[in-house]
Amino acid sequence: MTQNKEIIRYLTKGNKITPIEALNRFGCFRLSARILDLRKLGFDIKTEYVTKGKKTYAEYSLSGAADAGTALRSIGLDT
Repeated sequence: MTQNKEIIRYLTKGNKITPIEALNRFGCFRLSARILDLRKLGFDIKTEYVTKGKKTYAEYSLSGAADAGTALRSIGLDT
């Protein structure tokens, strides 16, 4: 399974994902690039910036759950 499919499947389950989590779970070094790919496929993915101490990082979640089923089918995945 591709990283895009693994990530969107994870997000459609209501999870949020950060770059370090994507690296640990899916071996994905460039989460922002995968998120861009998924947005181009029609997924409505929200970005929230989280600051802890002096570190700031992105946390992504799926916004448009209503359209997720159609988009999943378009890339060969069904929920």
